[in-house]
Amino acid sequence: MKNKTISIKQVELYETTSPLLVALYREMQELSKKKPEATLSPAKVKLINRLLEDLRIILKNESELKYLDLIEDESLPQYSDMVLMLSQYAAAMKSFHSSYYGRDPYSGSFRWLVAGSAS
Repeated sequence: MKNKTISIKQVELYETTSPLLVALYREMQELSKKKPEATLSPAKVKLINRLLEDLRIILKNESELKYLDLIEDESLPQYSDMVLMLSQYAAAMKSFHSSYYGRDPYSGSFRWLVAGSAS
């Protein structure tokens, strides 16, 4: 495991938002297959950005963050654009999990590497 640690807030947000990201990504993939040039509605943009804002909190100290944008309200993206954007978030979240979740060398159990937690 890395020597870096994360906060309990990041862990809680990860565990809450990770399944939502997976579901959203799958839904966008399906919609993109049906209507790749169709654009998102303003209501969908607002909903998706709420999730992406929480993901950005989780990833705040990660180098991938500079490649992860929120959706601009002025220009509504196409479903195919959203699939690309969400794939970047999914990859960053997978990297985050790999970096901070693993086998504790002392206890042998799997856990999050949280700041202030006993090893």
